[in-house]
Amino acid sequence: MKHVLLITTGGTIASAESENGLVPALASEQLLSHVPEVRNICKVSTVQLYNLDSTNMRPEYWLEVARYIRKVYDEYDGFVITHGTDTMAYAAAMLHYLIQNSKKPIVLTGAQIPIEKRDTDARENLTDAFLFASDDDACGVHIVFGDKIIAATRARKTRTKSFNAFSSIDYPEIGFIRGGVVRYYIKEKYTEPVTFCDEIDTSVIVVKLIPGMSADIFDFIADRYHAVIIESFGVGGLPYYDNDEFVEKIEKLIAKGVRIVITTQVPHEGSDMGVYQVGLRIKQRYELPEAYDMTTEAVVAKVMWALPQCKTSSEFAKLFHTPVGNDTI
Repeated sequence: MKHVLLITTGGTIASAESENGLVPALASEQLLSHVPEVRNICKVSTVQLYNLDSTNMRPEYWLEVARYIRKVYDEYDGFVITHGTDTMAYAAAMLHYLIQNSKKPIVLTGAQIPIEKRDTDARENLTDAFLFASDDDACGVHIVFGDKIIAATRARKTRTKSFNAFSSIDYPEIGFIRGGVVRYYIKEKYTEPVTFCDEIDTSVIVVKLIPGMSADIFDFIADRYHAVIIESFGVGGLPYYDNDEFVEKIEKLIAKGVRIVITTQVPHEGSDMGVYQVGLRIKQRYELPEAYDMTTEAVVAKVMWALPQCKTSSEFAKLFHTPVGNDTI
């Protein structure tokens, strides 16, 4: 039997009713008691690192999860992490960059309805997570949710209430789980040794452009953040409303050493700044990195991971554009 570690962090799956609404309440062993059948799948140990609504999760907590996995990595064959759904895609992407080339599966799951409720999706999701974490062909970081197996850097929560809450964005699902059987569309394989990252820089902000927006927001950013991810319109670009205000602000950011990444606020098909004048002139003039078909969640995680490793903007751009597993930039 495989030996799998259940790491609990809170979320809806572990929540109970209170006078102020749902709050995480169940400890790891209580959570596991609702799916006794998993002990027929694998040997299970548990640890509770947090008990938080995922709205209150921060990158520093995900770094601590990665550090804990590093500490016990040789003791287990796989890892299941229960996590709230609202920031699960960010968590999965972050763990993808913090724990690379893992031959052992690291699986995130959660629920839309608490596990103590009768009509919950939690029991099926948790059981499926253990099935995948125990499978001989499983590796790397994934989300298992609503029968789907989704690559960590491709997941996005696209529904707030439905059981099929997560989608794989512009990348095939890795597989699915049905009738207690793991079936693959893509079988991944890592040949390099597992590597762990111990440092991130969370001084990152995402700015979503809206029509008529003033560029003054970038003055605020220049003095407070190390990187800005600009969610532009369509395939990407910056407006110029009869002036070069946005260009001037970009120059100020660059002069301050702020790293800039351009992405799109459109959910599918990614950016391509070379198509229109509003994108091409910025791309050619400043050689700004763009995210192409990466999700914003993955971009945020990759920028936080890349920042401490780079001293110059060119080093940052090169590292950001270097594929890490299935981010396939």
